[in-house]
Amino acid sequence: MTSTRPVSEASATGGASGTGRPGKGPAVAVLVLVALGALIPLLGPSAALHGTGEAAAPATGGIALLRTVLFGALCVPVGELFADRLAARVPGAPAGAPRAWAPYAAAAGFLAALALASVVATGNLVPHGLAQIDVGGLYRTYDGRLALLEVDAFAVAGLCALSRRPGSQVVPLAAVAVAEALRAHPPAEHGASTGSALTFVHLTCAALWAGGLLRVLRTLGPWRGSAAGTALLGRYARVAAVLLAVITATGVWSTLRRMPADTVLDQLTTTAYGRALLAKVFLVAAVALLALWARIRLRRAPDPLAAASPARAEAVALGVVVAVSGLLTALPLPIRWS
Repeated sequence: MTSTRPVSEASATGGASGTGRPGKGPAVAVLVLVALGALIPLLGPSAALHGTGEAAAPATGGIALLRTVLFGALCVPVGELFADRLAARVPGAPAGAPRAWAPYAAAAGFLAALALASVVATGNLVPHGLAQIDVGGLYRTYDGRLALLEVDAFAVAGLCALSRRPGSQVVPLAAVAVAEALRAHPPAEHGASTGSALTFVHLTCAALWAGGLLRVLRTLGPWRGSAAGTALLGRYARVAAVLLAVITATGVWSTLRRMPADTVLDQLTTTAYGRALLAKVFLVAAVALLALWARIRLRRAPDPLAAASPARAEAVALGVVVAVSGLLTALPLPIRWS
């Protein structure tokens, strides 16, 4: 991202590092947060499984980390498409916009999907050599075809992001969301179509919320001092409230499908999946409070852009939620007691 603002102003908005080079501060902060967030899927399985008597699948931490990267790689471009559409509708919006991270996200998603596909190709075991990977076998299994779909979809999304029509990313990104929804609810599951539909809506809304907030905050930098920045934050806040409601509804419904109401309280503390889910619930509640704080400051503060401070904390918390979501997909599913 280039900028012609003075160093002092750029520093005030987090757009410069201590050396005065614009655009480095946010990128470095994101890298640090990503590194810290990686500890959740890597160390989380042992903590969640402790004392439950459940057995972890091979390389649970690695799988959780790859899923986290994949989810993050989906959130970033989806959020950019969403936030850029909001920004385009803001009257008097400045011409400046931050550089898109979609190509980098697509590359990360492609590598994560490729690694996950290699695990599927070895019968859900971690391969120790190329000879163990049966690429042709991926076409013969349900999970294998979904894994290949995600690899191809991220590759196409990357090409679309680099093209003159980055909006065309929506098709391959939707394919990734569909593949994840189908993977989470295989045909053998009772009511698989309902579960897949709930997961697709839940994942899509979460990507719009988390990725959209990241893009909005990055856009506020070059828009600093403009009334358009306040308008953009307000537009996002209104849509985010609806997204939160949908995420909550689909999350509760999905939970009750896997853990019936009379067993939820017990399984939330005695199963690894339940513990991770409980942590996610607390995190989402914290995110909702931060979002409410940001909305209040947006309405009442003399400088509405003061809402950007709690909004940044909200973005960090959403990143942690993504990491916990990746962890959830790698843990054993809860027992559905009758």
